[in-house]
This record gives sequence, C-alpha cells and structure tokens, in this order.
Amino acid sequence: MAFINPEPEKIRQILHNVHSIAVVGLSPNQARPSFRVARGLQSFGYRIIPVRPLVSEVLGEKAFPDLESLPELPDIVDVFRAAQHVPAIVESCIKLGIKNLWLQEGVIHEAAAQRAKESGITVVMDRCMWREVMRLDAHSP
Repeated sequence: MAFINPEPEKIRQILHNVHSIAVVGLSPNQARPSFRVARGLQSFGYRIIPVRPLVSEVLGEKAFPDLESLPELPDIVDVFRAAQHVPAIVESCIKLGIKNLWLQEGVIHEAAAQRAKESGITVVMDRCMWREVMRLDAHSP
C-alpha cells in the first residue's frame, strides 16, 4: 500500500500545535536548505533543536548528536537526511515515543514512513515544513 500524507487540515493542525522541532541534519551552513528552512520556522516562533553530530550550536540553539541525546522529546522531528537514513530515524522515534515525523521535500522512504505510521506516528513525507506553514497559515500561536 502506498503511503499517503495527511489531509491539509490535519497538517495545519499539526503545525499549529507543535512548538519544538528537532531538525535532524540541520547544517550550520547558511546556504543549505536545512538552515534556511529552520531559520524560517524559528522566525514563526518555533523552537528549533538542531540534531547533527560534531556541531555544537546552530541558529543560537545547542545541537545534539542524535535524537536519543535530546534532554526532552520534541513535538515533531523534521528530517533533512538522505532517504537511506530514514529507517534508523523512524526506529529512534518509535523507541522514544515521538508522535510526529516530517520528511522534508525530496526525503522519501515509503517503507519507513509506513512503519512509523503503523506505530502511531503521524507522518508527512516529501513536503517542505516551512512552505506548508506559510501556505496553510499554520504557525503556532
């Protein structure tokens, strides 16, 4: 069965209700899409939690090497990694009890997205979170 994203209204609700976003693969390089998207989300009031090994800070926020190292669970995990890394990220989300997973535009792994969904995680795949926030006027209050 092919993975299907939630309806736009459900996506709007998710984006409106989340406050903290763990950005897996957030680059400190300002020219990278992950940096620009995270900065845009931060400008809407979201708390960005960088998840990237060997980096101490991005966008003024302390970075962590992996999801297991986070001091608290984020409301959503936003993934900027190649598709082959998605299954391990999904397993971490399941193990930690993370409820929402976003795979950025171009990050597509049908089987992993389906596994996450079957484990009770709400998944959005192959969409840009920042664009969706703007398109759906969905930023958190």
